[in-house]
Amino acid sequence: MKKLKLKLMHEFAEAPTRSTMGSVGYDIKACLETPIEIKPGETVLVSSGFAIELEHGVAAFLYARSGLGIHHGIIPANCVGVVDSDYRGEVKVGLRNTSDTPFVVQHGDRIAQMLIAKCELPEIEICDMIEETSRGSMGFGSSGLESPAAKGD
Repeated sequence: MKKLKLKLMHEFAEAPTRSTMGSVGYDIKACLETPIEIKPGETVLVSSGFAIELEHGVAAFLYARSGLGIHHGIIPANCVGVVDSDYRGEVKVGLRNTSDTPFVVQHGDRIAQMLIAKCELPEIEICDMIEETSRGSMGFGSSGLESPAAKGD
């Protein structure tokens, strides 16, 4: 992908930007006519003011801004938002207030970061067996632990 096609949908919308040359994410800014208050425990959908055109096999992933999450408890409502290649509507960010203090989102506030990535889309093959590994079915915190096979169990 050489260029990301982006359509500004409102006269006061801003295109996402990278903060530094080393930034892999584009900062998404709120596109609002009036500020939005997010009460403790509440989730709101915040407009970005833009739509994007992605190639087949490419997706945009919307991640938290660390400062919002760490300092204010404002995180994406679905952990990571996914924008599929065939979606052409406005990109919006669901934000959840996990703190005990109301938070106000103003027009132009950086509310998320967007990463663009190629995605593998393999055909699914239903099988009766899959290849075994030394880890096997041990999960949820098991990596780095000695497997039963290594212990001789």
